[in-house]
Amino acid sequence: MDQLEAHGATLVAITPQGAEHNRELVEKHKMTIDLLTDPGNEVAAAFGLKFTLAPEIKAAYQKFGIDLPALNGDDSWTLPMPGRFVADTSGRLRAVDADPDYTHRPEPQATVDVVASL
Repeated sequence: MDQLEAHGATLVAITPQGAEHNRELVEKHKMTIDLLTDPGNEVAAAFGLKFTLAPEIKAAYQKFGIDLPALNGDDSWTLPMPGRFVADTSGRLRAVDADPDYTHRPEPQATVDVVASL
């Protein structure tokens, strides 16, 4: 965060989880980033990142007590594909990373490098 802020960057996370749940997360983890709510995954859908959980994944969530409809405030059983977007001060996207495999994410230093190059 210090490196990003040194370059004048702001980190924002977007989640379909409701505002109340987000507040709890921010307080519990002492988060210093902006955590925005995307009701119904509408922003994710606009970027082509919204997907519906397969029935077997939905069943696994339910088995583990994960109440996605309660967390997200709708009964769609959808999630956003994890993504990283770096925009410049004019709003132009300068780097985009998204992968259907949620375990594949860009290294934090890659984000710092992109921001430093702007």
